[in-house]
Amino acid sequence: MDQPDTLDARSLEAPAGVVWPASVSRVIGALATQGHEGQPLMLDGAARTAQQAADALGVELGQIAKSIIFRLQPEGLHVLVVTAGDRRVDVAKVKALVAQPHQQLVKADATFVRERTGFAIGGVAPLAHTHDGLTLLDESLQRFERIWAAAGHPHAVFAANVEDLPRLTGAAFQDVTEVSA
Repeated sequence: MDQPDTLDARSLEAPAGVVWPASVSRVIGALATQGHEGQPLMLDGAARTAQQAADALGVELGQIAKSIIFRLQPEGLHVLVVTAGDRRVDVAKVKALVAQPHQQLVKADATFVRERTGFAIGGVAPLAHTHDGLTLLDESLQRFERIWAAAGHPHAVFAANVEDLPRLTGAAFQDVTEVSA
């Protein structure tokens, strides 16, 4: 490609003898169990940010479903907010939806994210976490017919119809983002 910061996408189908990372295999298995058609893609370069993923895929920034993880304290439960790439999570709205008065909701660090989800930051899929947590879907994703989400690795993504997200994640669409200016 002419632009060095643009990433190419290729199929995630493993060549003979290649074993994909366990985290990607876990996502592929979860998608198959849910009856999701289509294979994830492996990007030639990392897509740790929504902008990098959108550029690589040639889609709108909002079509990238970001996985933002919070920690509900003192219990240590993880809260996943799947939000549009062009939106910012409103922590007060999320806290009002998931926390009791004695609980705090804080942004999770990389160690907590990996321990609770089994994924590294930049590759957190909206499903197939190693531990149960709470999941909320950003209602603004419903602006799009199709979205792209991480598939368990910073280079791996999968496409889904927005209408399938509740089934795939077991979550509902909620108002969880800041008001756009």
